[in-house]
Amino acid sequence: MTGRQPMGTDTTEADPAALGTQVRSATRWSLVNTMVMRLGNFATGIVLVRYVLDPAAWGVYGVAQTVLMVLLSANELGVTLAVVRWEGDVRRFAPTVLTLSALSSGLLYLALFAAAPAVAALLGAPEATAVLRVMCVCLILDGLSQVPAGVLTREFRQGRRMVIDALNFVVSTSVTLVLAVQGWGAMSFACGAVAGNAVALAGCALAAPGMLRFGWDGEQARALLRFGLPLAGASMLSLAVVNADAMIVGAVLGHVALGYYMLAFNMAGWPVRVISETARRVSFAGFSRLADSPKALSDGFARALGVLMTATVPACVLLGALAGPLIELVYGAKWRPAAAALPWLMALGLARIAAELTYDCLVAVGRRRSLLLIQGLWLVALVPVLVLAARAGGIDTVAAGHVVVAGAIVLPVFLVALRRGGIATRALVRVSVRPVLGGLVMAVVLVALHRRLGEGLLALSATSVIGLVCYAVCALPGRTLVRGATGRRRRRGAEAPAAQAAPSADEAGAVPSVPAQQRPAAPARER
Repeated sequence: MTGRQPMGTDTTEADPAALGTQVRSATRWSLVNTMVMRLGNFATGIVLVRYVLDPAAWGVYGVAQTVLMVLLSANELGVTLAVVRWEGDVRRFAPTVLTLSALSSGLLYLALFAAAPAVAALLGAPEATAVLRVMCVCLILDGLSQVPAGVLTREFRQGRRMVIDALNFVVSTSVTLVLAVQGWGAMSFACGAVAGNAVALAGCALAAPGMLRFGWDGEQARALLRFGLPLAGASMLSLAVVNADAMIVGAVLGHVALGYYMLAFNMAGWPVRVISETARRVSFAGFSRLADSPKALSDGFARALGVLMTATVPACVLLGALAGPLIELVYGAKWRPAAAALPWLMALGLARIAAELTYDCLVAVGRRRSLLLIQGLWLVALVPVLVLAARAGGIDTVAAGHVVVAGAIVLPVFLVALRRGGIATRALVRVSVRPVLGGLVMAVVLVALHRRLGEGLLALSATSVIGLVCYAVCALPGRTLVRGATGRRRRRGAEAPAAQAAPSADEAGAVPSVPAQQRPAAPARER
């Protein structure tokens, strides 16, 4: 197989300019898609949590959602990433990928169906058994949709993905709201998820025609499994890391505490999901195209990390510093206990964004075994720390334990892996310094203003705006702002004498000034 090209063709390697256009277009569509979907989910969650569900029901849903997310990571044995990464005509190996994906997802669901009572009891919510069995039907639907969805990602067709995700959202939200109002509790989420995933499967099949075709090639299957199993293991370990805290909170502190913790975790995920999902829908495909050029890959990764950090830090700091009043304002006073964990979870969110971007980069350059070892180390170090934290305190100590392990153990190991992949640590530190310093300044300002102004809506708004302004002043490159200001002053100064000069520029021998947008750009600087 040679060259990466649109579905069904066998052309040579893509033109770099065309690739850049594709990536930019896909990123814009992905950002719009993620923002719209997250805002919709956010509004729906407010209605359900504030007016319909109590912490106990939310905890039952959290148990089912946690199990589903872990199983989804191993659902298709990692082979569907080959649809995005492998070279050649995707139609040649897609039938084998679909067969492997369908078999693995079906077997996983049967195993979960049998083990659901034991799993629910282990996680401190025996009443979640039926919810687990219904919600995890999504495993089968997800396994079937992976191939057409992978084709859309491979070809940067994020506009079509947005339509599919919108249909998924409308159907799942409608079903969930109707059933929740009728008193179905956590089961309403399970039924809504199944309905939405069924619609998404149909949409993927229509958007990528011919991709839901089963087939088998033994040689391809062996190659796909060699490619995919390390990724499936790493992905499962990654999601086990992300969800280990919820499992431990449910098992040790009970599902009511889990309800509070899950609310804080979901709130902490707002900036993480909006920004990280936008990037990840194109990052793996983009890094894969740059994998053969170490310099281009290193530069691209550093720029991507700098943009993600600059965009995410202010949101994380804002939610962490004003956790209590924001939770009460959005969800109501009964959810205020969730604020104990939110500041720590916001710090964890920053680490997750860096880790997810690193994950995509390491996969793209073929360091799948290293990634598997890192994720295994993370899980082995995390579980005992979280168990001790849950027994010693509450949801806040669990969240703090998560941050300690991520910062002290995992991120340094990721830096070593990236350096071995040709990405300089110095460049990553350089693009992260300004956002981190700006975040520290913003946190100090927010805490001080909160103590002085109080928790009213007007006070919170003023505090947030001032904090964001302070972040912008600290995080954005000062030379850029100064250059823009001096450039405007120079243009105004040049215009004044010109108005008093001879009536014709030709008569005065003047050289017309070049408009700012036509001047050669200054060398780009790391942000």
